[in-house]
Amino acid sequence: MVMADVERTLSIVKPDAVEKGATGAILARFEEAGLEILALKKIRLTEQQARGFYAVHKERPFYDDLVAFMTSGPVVVSVLEGPGAIARNRELMGPTNSEEAPAGTIRGDFGTDIERNAAHGSDAPETARIEIAYFFDAMEIVGVVEALPA
Repeated sequence: MVMADVERTLSIVKPDAVEKGATGAILARFEEAGLEILALKKIRLTEQQARGFYAVHKERPFYDDLVAFMTSGPVVVSVLEGPGAIARNRELMGPTNSEEAPAGTIRGDFGTDIERNAAHGSDAPETARIEIAYFFDAMEIVGVVEALPA
């Protein structure tokens, strides 16, 4: 494995999947796909935290519903690492709309619709860095820091 191929991404098991008891199955899929879980915690987002995290969507019509959903129950946030971690995580999740996600994907198996879609994953390296830092400080992440570009 070339170290330059190693990426980190943020994953969130959303309230719908946590409520269904699917957290373990979702985390197992990451590990089975070769992604290492470097940090993990179960939290309940405050409205302020959810609004901050999803601020990029604040002008969108679904923003308030998204905030309400993400604060409706606990979530499990994790940092995943591995070769092509961002694309691999997004492949495992499937399309955003669970109604369009094929069976065998996280959203296809555990999601309900476009909002209650079981999981979130970073969409790019810069987004991943920002999202990881939103939930974790460096001391909470177990891994080889030298493997990541500055």
